[in-house]
Amino acid sequence: MVIMADGQKGLLLGTPEPWQRRHDEESKKAKTMKVNITMKTKLKSTIAFVLFACSLVCLAATMALGTSATAQSAPDARGCNVHMLRGLYLWTFDGYENFGGNFVPKAVMQGLRFNGDGTTFNPFGTVNIGGTVIIDATGGVGTYTVAADCTGTLSITNGPTFNIYVGPGAQKVWTLETSPSPAGVGVSVGTAVRVPE
Repeated sequence: MVIMADGQKGLLLGTPEPWQRRHDEESKKAKTMKVNITMKTKLKSTIAFVLFACSLVCLAATMALGTSATAQSAPDARGCNVHMLRGLYLWTFDGYENFGGNFVPKAVMQGLRFNGDGTTFNPFGTVNIGGTVIIDATGGVGTYTVAADCTGTLSITNGPTFNIYVGPGAQKVWTLETSPSPAGVGVSVGTAVRVPE
């Protein structure tokens, strides 16, 4: 506050009162803090967006490279042949056998040795039809084929024939009985699993 020449009190322009200075300083601090918070929020949003975009680009690149590499190598990796089946497999299958027009259940468990040359040998085996063990399959022999697409056939001498599918690495062979044979008309599905030697 200033006293004027005529004795009246007045305000000197440009010199704020103490309460005005505090208010102005607080107002400036609040504006500065608001600007800082806004800038930090925008910076965080920008960084998050950039990281997300980079992640998407990396994911897309990985998928593109991985997919084409897998697609190109698959045919070479899965080319199958008779030589890939070599060693002892535990073969189990079940289904039904036709006896005099009646289908009765059957279950088979046997060792099946693939010799790698299109021939097989059964070192042990049991066939149960209708609850009765009727065949000891030990010593049985057969032949098999395997095509490049890993499908093939298995024929047991004087026994049934099967369509087969050889799994990856020849660790499993799936079987489906396909035709009548001297052993009788039947249907069965099974799996032969390689036994470690």
